[in-house]
Amino acid sequence: MDRMFVAGLLGFACAGITASASQAAPQDVAPHFELQLNAIGEYRTGVFDDGGSEIVAYDPFTRRVFSTNGSQDAVDVIDLHDPAHPELLFSIDLTPYGAGPTSTAVQHGLLAVAVPANVKTDPGTVVFFRSFGSCEFVNQVQVGALPDMVTFTEKGLYVLVANEAEPNDDYDVDPEGSISVIDLRRGADRASVATADFHAYDGHEDELRARGIRIFGPGASASQDLEPEYITVSQDSRTAWVTLQENDAIAVVDIRSATVRELLPLGYKDHSLPGQGLDPSNRDDGIEIANWPVWGMYQPDAIASFRSRGHTYLVTANEGDSRDYDGYSEEARIGSLDLDPSAFPDAADLQDNAHLGRLNSTTALGDDDGDGDYDRLFCYGARSFSIWDENGNQVFDSGDQLEQITAALSPDDFNSNNDENDSFDSRSDDKGPEPEGVTIGRIWGRTYAFIGLERIGGVMVFDVTNPHAPDFVQYVNTRNFAGDPEADTAGDLGPEGLVFVPALASPTFRPLLLVSNEVSGSIAVFEISLEHEHGHHGDHDDAPLTEELPNLESAPGGEPTPAGSALTFQLGQNHPNPFRPESRIGYSLPSESHVTLTVIDVTGREVLQLVNETQAAGAHEARIDGNELPSGTYFYRLQAGGNTAVRRMIVLD
Repeated sequence: MDRMFVAGLLGFACAGITASASQAAPQDVAPHFELQLNAIGEYRTGVFDDGGSEIVAYDPFTRRVFSTNGSQDAVDVIDLHDPAHPELLFSIDLTPYGAGPTSTAVQHGLLAVAVPANVKTDPGTVVFFRSFGSCEFVNQVQVGALPDMVTFTEKGLYVLVANEAEPNDDYDVDPEGSISVIDLRRGADRASVATADFHAYDGHEDELRARGIRIFGPGASASQDLEPEYITVSQDSRTAWVTLQENDAIAVVDIRSATVRELLPLGYKDHSLPGQGLDPSNRDDGIEIANWPVWGMYQPDAIASFRSRGHTYLVTANEGDSRDYDGYSEEARIGSLDLDPSAFPDAADLQDNAHLGRLNSTTALGDDDGDGDYDRLFCYGARSFSIWDENGNQVFDSGDQLEQITAALSPDDFNSNNDENDSFDSRSDDKGPEPEGVTIGRIWGRTYAFIGLERIGGVMVFDVTNPHAPDFVQYVNTRNFAGDPEADTAGDLGPEGLVFVPALASPTFRPLLLVSNEVSGSIAVFEISLEHEHGHHGDHDDAPLTEELPNLESAPGGEPTPAGSALTFQLGQNHPNPFRPESRIGYSLPSESHVTLTVIDVTGREVLQLVNETQAAGAHEARIDGNELPSGTYFYRLQAGGNTAVRRMIVLD
C-alpha cells in the first residue's frame, strides 16, 4: 500500500506530545477536527530536485498561479479556474533579466519577480509584469545582492525585497544585506527604490553579539553579516519584520522611511527541558526523542503575522541554517568537538554516535571563555514553530511537537530526507523535519497557521486564535513513501512556499491552500473545509468573510447566483468593469425586501456599504465611487429576502 496519509489524529492519543509557551507550563495538545485539508488537485513539472516549483503566488482576478521554475529560469503561469486540474498556460522567460527567479508576488494586476544577478554577489533586480493577458513586461528595477523574497504591502503601494547578500564560495566577496523598498505610488513604470541598510550597526558588532545576534563571518561588518531572508508586513503597511536567518534575529523596518528601526535577537531553545526534546542521531536505530544538553538556534526561514485583540503576532518556521562555504564553514559534528570537562563531565557518553556525536553544530558559538574547548553546544534550528509579539518576546513555541507528531503518524519514515525514500531517521542528525514555510489563514473568525515541513514533507495545521495556547489540528502529507522520487511517482517532496487563498478569492468560493514543492517540482492544491462542533458553520457576527459560501453555486460564466432562488432575484455585473472612477451595479428583487449591498476586499473584510435599506420589488441600480477604494480586486455581495449573490470587480489605478 502506498504510504501517503492525511491525519488529524482521529481516534488517536499522542502520549507525550506537549506544547510549550514562555512563562507558561507545557500543555497537552488536543486535536480539533473542525478544519480539514483535502487534496483536490496538483500541478507537476516533472522536474526532480532542480527547483521546478519553489515559490508560488495567486492572483484572484485572473485565477492564475505564478510559480518560480528555477530549472527553466522562468515563472510558470498556471490556470486555476478549475483547482482540481491546474493547467500551464505559458512561461515567462527571465534569462534576459539575470539568473533564475527566487521569489514572486502578485497584487492589483501586477506581478513582481525577484531575480538575482548572474554573479550572485552583484546587485539583483525585481522585474514587473502584468498579471493578465500575455504578462506584458512593465519595468525592471535594481535592488540589493541576491534578492531572495519579494512581497507587496497590503494596498499594493510598496514592494519589499529581502536582499540576502550571501558571500561567494571563497568568502572573499561578501556584499551587504539590505531590504529594498520599492515605491509604486506613481505606478510600476515609474517605480523608485529606497534601501533599508544596516550601516547604523557597523562598528557595534560586539554589542550585537552580546545581545545574542550572531555576527561571525570572517572579517565581516554587521552590514555584511546580516542576511535578510523573509518578510511579513503589518496590517497598516507601516512596519515590516524581516528574518535574519543565519543571525538568529529579526529586523524591524519602517517602510515609509526605509530604515531599520531595531534588531530583535531570538535567543536559544533549551533542549534539556521537558517538552523540548529532539532526536539528534541518525545512528540510534530508532526514534529517540529525548532531552539533551544542547541549545537550538531558532534561525527562522519564513515568517507570517496576524492580529489578535489589537496586537500583532509573528509566526516563524524555525528551520535553521549554517554557513558552509569553501572559504569558511562553521559546521562540525559534536563528536568532533573538544568539550570542556567541567561543563561536560560525561563527554564520552554524549559524543557517542547514538547520542549527540552525530548532531551537526556550530563552531561559531559555545567557547564562552575562549580557551579552545566548548562550554555550550548549539545546533541549527529549533524543529518547531514559534509565536512572538511584535517586540520579539516569545509567547509560544511548539517544543518537540513536530517530531512527536510525525513519529506517531509516520513511524516508518520519521525524519526522512526529501530526495529519497527509505531514508528513515536520516535527517535526525541535521535539523529533523525542518519547518521552513508558514502562512496564516482566517476562517470563520478563527486563525490558523499552516507550516510546511521541508524534509519529511507535508503541512502541519495549528489553530493559533489564542496565540499563547495554539492547538494542533491536522497533519497532511501528500508524499508517497513507496514511490520513486526520480520517476515522479513519490508525490510531493520538499514543501517550500505556502499560499492561503480566502474563500472569496477562490475559484470555488471555498478556501484553498497552495503548496509548492521544490524537490518534486510540483504544486499541491488543498481545499479547506470547516465544520463546527455541532455540525454547522459558525455564526460569528464579526467573522471576516473568508468562510465557505454554501448558498452559492456557479452560474454560466463562472459567476455565482443563489442556489434554487427565483429567477427575478438577479445581481448583474458592474459596468464598466474594470473601472475608475465610477461604475454601476444593476440588480432586481422578486418582492419587497431589506437589501444590503456591500463591497468586500480579497481578505474578506467589508470595505464599503452601498445599500442598507428596504426596497420594493423590481429593478434597482447602485453607484460605486471608485475614488473611495484603492486599486485592486474586490467582490460585491447582494443580500435580500434570504438570497445571496456575489460578483467580482476590478478597480483600476
